[in-house]
Amino acid sequence: MANALFDFFKEELHDAAYNLITGTVKQDLIDTADDNPDTAVDDFYDDITGAAVEATATLGSKSNTTPGNGAFDAADGTWSAVTGDECEEVLGWLDTAGAASTDPLIYSMDTFSAGMPVTPNGGDINFTFNASGIFSY
Repeated sequence: MANALFDFFKEELHDAAYNLITGTVKQDLIDTADDNPDTAVDDFYDDITGAAVEATATLGSKSNTTPGNGAFDAADGTWSAVTGDECEEVLGWLDTAGAASTDPLIYSMDTFSAGMPVTPNGGDINFTFNASGIFSY
């Protein structure tokens, strides 16, 4: 799979159903041996097997002002003290503070210039977003 937005989320963007700037956007490290999220089928966080999630971080300083009309960006960050299996994918989702069945999946990334897959060793794992943003729509 290549980096992609979830189909359901793209549809919801047209309806202005979610606000990524004011909402709580989280990002998981995913072990695809336990679950391989499908951007064409999966829609909410309850579709992801809990065993696949090795670490979660909340994105800060979110914006949609990066060059490229419709680009979403956030500050680089860290997954802290990560343990578990090797991770091959990053999953972005919106935490609505309700049930996992109400938390829409936003993006899946499995291609990076460096750093993936990553094997947790108990230390921090830093993530750095592209200068042009996390994604454009």
